[in-house]
Amino acid sequence: MLLSAVVLDIEGTTSATSFVVDRLYPYSAARLRSWIEDHPGDPDVIRAVSQVRELIGSPAGDLASVVDALLGWIRTDQKVTPLKTLQGQIWAEGFARGDLVAPFFPDVIPALRAWHASGLALHVFSSGSVAAQQAWFAHSPEGDLRPLIAGYFDTENAGPKRVPSSYDRIAGAVAADPAALLFLSDVTAELDAAREAGWHTIGVRRPGEPHYAAGVGDHREVASFADIGLP
Repeated sequence: MLLSAVVLDIEGTTSATSFVVDRLYPYSAARLRSWIEDHPGDPDVIRAVSQVRELIGSPAGDLASVVDALLGWIRTDQKVTPLKTLQGQIWAEGFARGDLVAPFFPDVIPALRAWHASGLALHVFSSGSVAAQQAWFAHSPEGDLRPLIAGYFDTENAGPKRVPSSYDRIAGAVAADPAALLFLSDVTAELDAAREAGWHTIGVRRPGEPHYAAGVGDHREVASFADIGLP
C-alpha cells in the first residue's frame, strides 16, 4: 500500500464517543440560545440560523423555534450542518477557556506523530465542524496537535460521510490519487463510501464504542492505531 495521506474520523476512532455525548453535547445545549443572542452579527451564526429555519420549514421562525429544533437534533444525535456549525463555535470557546480538554485513545497520538514524521499527510473528516475539529486537536492532553494536521473536512466543505462523492471531493482538495489515500473510521457505511471512491480503508473497532457490535463489514479491522503498521 503506497500512501500519501491518512484521513481520520474522530468519534470512536481517535477518541471516545462518550466524551462527545456526555460532555460536549450538554455543554453546547446549555449555551445555544445565549450564543445565538450574543453573536447577532456573526455571518456563520446568521447562516446557521437561516439553515435551521429552512430545514424546519419556517423561514420567519423565532429564536425559540430555532433553539427547539437544535436541541431536538442534539437529543437524537443528528449530524445536521447548522447544528454542527454552532456547536463548533461553542466548543472552540470552551476549549480556549480551559473548560474542555479533548481526550485521545492512548495509541493515537504516538501513531500520528510517527506517521507525520514519516512524511504522510494527515487530514481529518468528521461530522463535527472544521472549527470544532481544530479546537479538538489544539487542546489535547499533550498540547496542540494542529501542526500534525494538514487539513480538515466536514459535512459542509466535503459533504455527508456516507456518500462516495464526499471522498471524491476530499481527494480533489488534497490533490491526491484516491488510491494513495487511507480512511480510518469505526462506521461501516463510511468505510464503504470511501472504498467506492477508490480509497484504502481500515475499520477501527474499539471495545465499548457504539459501533463495536456492528463490526466493520469486510474492511480490514484493527483495535488500535498501533496495529495498522504504517511507516
